[in-house]
Amino acid sequence: MQWNKAAFTLTDEPPANSLEATYQLLSRTYWAQNRPLEKVEGILAQSLCVYLLNGTQQQIGFARVISDYVTTAWVADVVVAEAYRGQGLGAWMVTCLMAHPQVKGAQFILQTKDAHRFYEQFGFEQNSALMSTRVDHLPPG
Repeated sequence: MQWNKAAFTLTDEPPANSLEATYQLLSRTYWAQNRPLEKVEGILAQSLCVYLLNGTQQQIGFARVISDYVTTAWVADVVVAEAYRGQGLGAWMVTCLMAHPQVKGAQFILQTKDAHRFYEQFGFEQNSALMSTRVDHLPPG
């Protein structure tokens, strides 16, 4: 699946060097800064991923969904390179990801420490019913 917006392309087909590019993007986030390369390789293999490319086909963003492809879709690792933030690209990625035919219609869930207002525009609501286990490499919060 592929979407286009101005000079940007969003695709679910992994571009060349997607492992290294995704690893670099995630290493600059608070939630995945300590995630080893082999873990990133695993998430690329086991998730529905979308890759944001600029006009030169350089990967500048990433997002993924973990899903049963029927009822539940967990949005994770939404990231846009700093130089490209503020252009609505993150919102575009989430919109396209939620409309992807493989997960469209599922209940979307996510966990965020600081982006509640961003995700509210897509219909996400805070929910005290969700629970999770502690992960050592993540900051408390």
